[in-house]
Parts: sequence; structure tokens; C-alpha cells
Amino acid sequence: MKRSKRAKLWIVISLVIAVIALVLVLLPSILQWLGLHPEYKGESVSAAGRKALIITTSTGTLGEDGPETGVYSSELTIPYYVFEDAGMAVDIASIEGGTIPIEPMSIRYPLITAEDRRAQKDAAFQEKVRDSIFLSDVSVDSYDLIYLAGGWGAAYDFAQSATLGQKITEANERGMILGSVCHGALGFLQAKETDGRPLVEGKRMTAVTNKQILELGITQLPLHPEEELRNAGTLFESNAAFRDILATHVVADGHIVTGQNQNSSAEAAHRMLQLLVGSQ
Repeated sequence: MKRSKRAKLWIVISLVIAVIALVLVLLPSILQWLGLHPEYKGESVSAAGRKALIITTSTGTLGEDGPETGVYSSELTIPYYVFEDAGMAVDIASIEGGTIPIEPMSIRYPLITAEDRRAQKDAAFQEKVRDSIFLSDVSVDSYDLIYLAGGWGAAYDFAQSATLGQKITEANERGMILGSVCHGALGFLQAKETDGRPLVEGKRMTAVTNKQILELGITQLPLHPEEELRNAGTLFESNAAFRDILATHVVADGHIVTGQNQNSSAEAAHRMLQLLVGSQ
């Protein structure tokens, strides 16, 4: 009897272990099915001979003594490869230049994406992240589109950067395709329209929601995109989900494309490309 009970116990334990292992293997697919990093199959376009600039934060901690943070990896890697695979040359700049800090959680299981893994094996990409262009050295005239990557770090240096505001102002004056995802939209706040009004005033835009910030419990940031954009006169849009980390929304208003969060990276980049090709 004792042996029979032990055998049954081991069978139960083995089944539990097998179920846990299966769940762990399937977890990324389950999360994707729920809405995290959904696949976006936009119309394939060629932008060969054109050039894109991605701008990221240089802030690597939440406050002076807080945990490590930076750019959310997929908000950098997914647009990077959307642009590169369309034939574009892609440069990466950051507020202070040099090595770009990357949010540690964004490259851990189960959040890491296929593009993140591709980037880890891409020597050219890694060199651009280790030695990003100092934003002040950027010549806007060299590019056809500019994309602002998000991540918690951007809350500390995007809206605060007069240089970024000036670069976006210059790009807007030229009618350049502009875009952002998540906290990246903070980079539009110091930019001006051609008549001197705030660029975001009266624009339909989206960014990470107050709801998502509250759900993730990272409320100590100096600026929250939804709040700041609404205060600046933006016509803010977003979608909601059981948890907003599983929601997504992309808005195009003229030549400006904005995405709600990390889930919006692929669609936002594709729609920027479509605008670029359509403007030729």
C-alpha cells in the first residue's frame, strides 16, 4: 500500500511539473494572444535610399537612487527593424549620446521579443546602442523620418530637453514624418508649430495611459504622458483593457503618428513608413 501511495504521489508531482513547464513554454504566446506585443502585418513597402532616426532616453535610473531603467527595448528594436527591413538606413541618437540604458525587465522572459533577440545578435545594432549619436549633433536635414522611443527613462529627459524640442520643431517645419510610442510622446511637448503654438495643441495623439502607470505602480515619475498631453491641449485617445499593458492604439494626425504603448510599436512604425512612401 505504501509503495502504491508513493507511486501515485510521484505521478501527481510529475503531472504538476509537466503542467508548469508547459505553461512556462506557452506563456509568451498566451500573453501575445491576450494583447502583449501583437503581431502586426502591415502592407510591405520599400523605402530604400531613405533614412530614419530613432531617439531614445539617456536616463538609466528611476530618480537618483532608484532601480535601473531606460528605453523599453521593444519600443526601440521593433521600429528599428521595421525601418531597416524596408531598406532604410537607421541611426540611433540619445539625449546625451553614448551608451543607451535599456529597461532590464523589457529584455527578460516573458517580455523579450523576437526583435530584441535579433538585436542581441546584431553587431551593427549593438554598436549603435553603445555609441549613440549625441542629440545636439543631429542634423535634421539628414533624415526622412524621426521616431521617439519610449520607456520610463524618457519621463526624466524628453520633455525637459530644449534640444529635442528644437529638433522636432525643425523637423515639423520640413513636414517630416514624426512618430512616438508610449513615453516617447513627451518629446513633442517643447516642439512648436510653424505659427509658434505648441505642436501638440489640438492634435489627435496617444501615449501610455494613466491607468497603465497606476496598474504597474510606477507613479513616482516626474511626468506622465497622458496628463501632460491633455494639459497641453492634445486631443488624447487611447484604448483600455483588463490591464492596459495588454491594450494598444495608434493615431495618425497628418504627418505625426503616435502609439499608446509597447504593443503599438510595430503598427506605429509601419504607418510611419506608409506615410513616408505615400508622400514621395
